[in-house]
Amino acid sequence: MDSENLHRRLKKISGQVAAVDRMIDEDVPCEDILIQVNAIKSALHSVGQIILEGHIKHCVRNGIEHGDADRTIEEFAAVVKQFSKL
Repeated sequence: MDSENLHRRLKKISGQVAAVDRMIDEDVPCEDILIQVNAIKSALHSVGQIILEGHIKHCVRNGIEHGDADRTIEEFAAVVKQFSKL
């Protein structure tokens, strides 16, 4: 995984969360805050997708090629189920 890319994205998300916190203190209209919350959710989902893709390319591939394929698939299905709850 490109950890530098992930750290950059997470830092940006952290800044967005701080901005929403300030917006609440500044009595910004709810609609504007909700727009920012939605942007944060979308950005966080993108981070999860990048991590999931890395998991597939490395952990799942390795588990299928060098380990127990059935167990790897079961574990991957559990990861996808957990990720899809976001």
